[in-house]
Amino acid sequence: MTRHHQPRKGSVAFSPRKRAAKESPRINAWPETEETCLLGFPGYKVGMTHVTMLDTIKGSPTEGLEVSTPVTILEAPAVVAMGIRAYRKDTRGLKTMTDIIAAGLEGDIERTITPPKEDKVQAKIAELREKLDEVEDIRVLIHTKPKLASIPKKRPEILEFGIGGKTVAEKLDYAESVLGKEITPQDTFNDGEHADAVAVTKGKGFQGPVKRFGVRIQYGKAARSSKKRHVGSIGPWTPARTMWTVAMAGQMGYHKRTEFNKKILKVGDVSEADAVNPEGGFVKYGLVKNGYFMVKGSVPGPSKRLIVLRKAIRPHGKHDDVPQISYISTASKQGV
Repeated sequence: MTRHHQPRKGSVAFSPRKRAAKESPRINAWPETEETCLLGFPGYKVGMTHVTMLDTIKGSPTEGLEVSTPVTILEAPAVVAMGIRAYRKDTRGLKTMTDIIAAGLEGDIERTITPPKEDKVQAKIAELREKLDEVEDIRVLIHTKPKLASIPKKRPEILEFGIGGKTVAEKLDYAESVLGKEITPQDTFNDGEHADAVAVTKGKGFQGPVKRFGVRIQYGKAARSSKKRHVGSIGPWTPARTMWTVAMAGQMGYHKRTEFNKKILKVGDVSEADAVNPEGGFVKYGLVKNGYFMVKGSVPGPSKRLIVLRKAIRPHGKHDDVPQISYISTASKQGV
């Protein structure tokens, strides 16, 4: 009798597969870089189109030829650096030392928090500089401006971003220079740079093991074929319990996921927005009215979802290769 080995169905790398705590992703790790700038930037997923560009991948069958490449557009209105957060280190990791919130915050930020009417910003920064030897890291609190984008939302998201720099003093100098000011996508990323896309994926609700883990549907002539879409065995007699690794029904989608090393083909500004807008606008989104990112391939999440692009934490490949784009498709996507 021939025995056939078959690997388990579905990955157990992500556990528990439950809904994300919130829709705006939290970044747990930041790369180390000597360039003083924000280490990430948020954008709203618009949709996909395709471009014609020169293939510069060494050894590729189409090297030196123009190829059609799918791209994702992320609308990225300017964000406001609303605060400085200092961290100290104790035996259990990083702990917040102090928060310094910019004075005179305007716009829709009051829909999210109640900003302080009067905060002694300069005095707090001076006090922080005196304790700089206790500070382990400096980060920036930013708030988005969703009202400027083509999404039905006014309440800004508040996010925490790391800062690049050789020393903590350099990071604090940069944070102080941008406090209360707008930061654009061009201040963070360049054309051809790699980034990690962090987002909450599309939610698919409660699904069975076939859709959730790829379990095989039972064939018609099986001995007990009253059920089709189930696992054959949920475990042995010993241990006398169902293990967490068994493929079972449950929540599918709406999980925070990170895709590494997505190539940013273009960082466009407001004046270039019409270059990517298709006839009739993007399906379920509308028109791009601000700066944008053009990312090679796909990114997690549905349209209108907040996507955070982080500078590549484990980069590989060419990062100084500026893409040569000859054509951007603006054909209508309404009938697709």
